[in-house]
Amino acid sequence: MAGKKESALDLARFIDKGVRVKLAGGREVSGILKGYDQLLNVVLDDAVEYLRDPEDPMRVTDQTRTLGLVVCRGTAVTLVAPTAGMEEIANPFLQAAEDGS
Repeated sequence: MAGKKESALDLARFIDKGVRVKLAGGREVSGILKGYDQLLNVVLDDAVEYLRDPEDPMRVTDQTRTLGLVVCRGTAVTLVAPTAGMEEIANPFLQAAEDGS
């Protein structure tokens, strides 16, 4: 295997573009990706946190909180996804669960 070693996660194509980051513990933040390193520490500018539902802490609401410039520690990052082309869909398993009960 000669040649350059490639990373399974290529965040370079998302630099200066909008991304949404999910963190361990259920927090979600979106912003403009300004930088990252091999440990997946991520720097976001104009960051916004999506607040969780007080009754169901694992559910994210439409309420937001402006954060500004944020550094997300790589050990807490569970998902990095582009915001372009992202849309919410209905849960296909919800109907099956309601029919089964």
